[in-house]
Amino acid sequence: MKSITLQRFSISTLLVVVFLITGSFTSNIGKWDHLGSRTVNYRLDRDVIKVTAREGGFRKLKIKVTGGSINMHRMVVQYGNGQKEEIQLRHNFSRRSATRIIDLKGHKRIIRDITFFYDTKNLSRKRAKVHVFGKH
Repeated sequence: MKSITLQRFSISTLLVVVFLITGSFTSNIGKWDHLGSRTVNYRLDRDVIKVTAREGGFRKLKIKVTGGSINMHRMVVQYGNGQKEEIQLRHNFSRRSATRIIDLKGHKRIIRDITFFYDTKNLSRKRAKVHVFGKH
């Protein structure tokens, strides 16, 4: 009889502990943080968004375009340790469109900055705005 009560106590205690531990860690899971935005200048073919280390490490990125249209060629992510990752996008963004979810190499990377390479030839009369979101 004592072992049954002890097992029930242990299982319920274990469940409470698991709930408390996962509850504290899941507050940022599934949340996309806005890392920055840039309004496209038709005379430029690249823009840089600076990201600070205090934002934390990220596993995924997503790019969204509002306002006008642009033709995005690629982006280069520079990490806190100096390494760079070039990501080919080759996508024509209309206003209110977004990229696929982009998985970053490595585990929870600190991002120093993100450089975008694009053109706006004959795509839109309105200036586009590029937004970057990161997922922990």
